[in-house]
Amino acid sequence: MSTARAMAQAKVNLSLRILAREESGFHQIETVFQRLALADVVTVREAGSRSLDVRFSEGARAVDLGPVEQNLAWRAADAYAAVAGSPRGWAIEIEKRIPVGGGLGGGSADAAAVLRALDALAPRSLGTAALVDIAARIGADVAFLVSPSELALAWGRGERMLDLPPLAAAPVLLVVPDFGVHTGQAYAALAAHRAAGHPQAGAAWRSPRSIGSWSAVAADAVNDFEPVVFEQHPALATLRAQLAALPTTVLALMSGSGSTLFAVQERDAAEPRPLTLPAGWAILMTSTAPAAPIGLY
Repeated sequence: MSTARAMAQAKVNLSLRILAREESGFHQIETVFQRLALADVVTVREAGSRSLDVRFSEGARAVDLGPVEQNLAWRAADAYAAVAGSPRGWAIEIEKRIPVGGGLGGGSADAAAVLRALDALAPRSLGTAALVDIAARIGADVAFLVSPSELALAWGRGERMLDLPPLAAAPVLLVVPDFGVHTGQAYAALAAHRAAGHPQAGAAWRSPRSIGSWSAVAADAVNDFEPVVFEQHPALATLRAQLAALPTTVLALMSGSGSTLFAVQERDAAEPRPLTLPAGWAILMTSTAPAAPIGLY
């Protein structure tokens, strides 16, 4: 087998609390990750040389993805090679379907898929625990997305996870603005917001056992980034309210630091009534999903 294909699945945060800031500058978080069916397609092929080549589909704009060497997929392959001591080269192709910079973990999903694909091709697999350890050094969402979990409670920097039983499969409506939110700027705005005397993060989840149904999740769900991001982008607050008001909506939130909004729908929900979207915004329909298997060729 010399080729592996992985679905790099997106995620949403069913809740996201930003906790203490470490001396290193990183913030502790507490979040509930949910995996989605929406995914990029990552193909990894063994190359004849010891080189590393990462290429994206034509629809992905270079200005959004940045220099290849700074991309999370590149960093994941480089980190895997360093740990595995693999002398082989790889050609990696990524077909982008997840909106870039929208809080859906697209870059993290690509990195996780690269790690899983490389491990599937390796003569000796490192195993899930080692992959999670590598992933945690790349990005906060990568550890969850490289794991086999569909639903997980995560804390620390996102690398400490408690696997949870999946909730009932549900449609998920995504509202994708024509702009992204820079995560570092969102953290800075949140820090200034709290320094000005606004409330700190809410209480922790009452118990992991409370994450047993969509209604229980919705009762505790919050995203600490929403107040500061909505202040800068009022249209997001308006659309979030529209999503929450849909009669089929179980839970509506912003994912991550934004800008994508999502609404978990009732399983047998009819086609949602039209939303009033600003020009350039889009709607995507997807669903919750388990981790997709790796294909080997």
